[in-house]
Amino acid sequence: MLDDFLVRAGLAGLGVSLAAGALGPFVVWRRMAYFGDAMAHAAILGVALSLGFAVSVFIGVLLAALLVAVLFVSLTHKSQSADSALGVIAHSALAFGLVAVAMSAGPRVNVEAYLFGDVLTVSRADLALIWSVLAVVALWLLWRWQALVTWVLSPDLAETSGYNGRVEEIGLIVALALVVAVGIKAVGALLITALLIIPAASARPHVRTPEGMIGLSLGFGALAAMAGLGGALWFDTPAGPSIVCAAAIAFALSMVAAQLKGR
Repeated sequence: MLDDFLVRAGLAGLGVSLAAGALGPFVVWRRMAYFGDAMAHAAILGVALSLGFAVSVFIGVLLAALLVAVLFVSLTHKSQSADSALGVIAHSALAFGLVAVAMSAGPRVNVEAYLFGDVLTVSRADLALIWSVLAVVALWLLWRWQALVTWVLSPDLAETSGYNGRVEEIGLIVALALVVAVGIKAVGALLITALLIIPAASARPHVRTPEGMIGLSLGFGALAAMAGLGGALWFDTPAGPSIVCAAAIAFALSMVAAQLKGR
């Protein structure tokens, strides 16, 4: 069955959407959208690293995303505002990445495939990696759920409850880096942040509990993946952008439904 590229594409899109949908509520609650965007921009620098050191793209992107996290923490601890630090890091990483890829020796790299993704070309190995990351994220959320939710609600409450806020923040950053690293193949560096934000934002007006928001965010993410891939096949459009378009349409309908309910 996995020899069928459409099945692999569907499973890959679903896996990335579910992983992003599970972390998206925490990104929304902690107002980390721009941070996720900075990580995604750094993905192109990660591609350049993978070419330069002959390692897998996943490893290169993961290292670049973690480098962004380290730089962000360092700059914000030196009196730089968070938004200024992220702006500098995100655009610098993208620019240096594009230049490094252009200057790399060997066959010409199709940068557009990394910017916008190409889920129709995923291999069995890619698929195994995507679902492995999804499993790691799910297990981590189950393990740290109470601490994470407490930290999201109030870092001070987390500290008084015996949780280390720094540990929860580092865990979330590493989980985001993993999702960005596997998402680049499916939806690309410029669109992975959309899957982190849009399903969670779509779910937010309709739920009252953290568990409910995670569940509905997963539903919106899965819907976006399947509808987007279906639309890509029907209209012959790029798969990655089509998935994000489906997520955006679901968000618009969600907002209309929320208005009709008077929320």
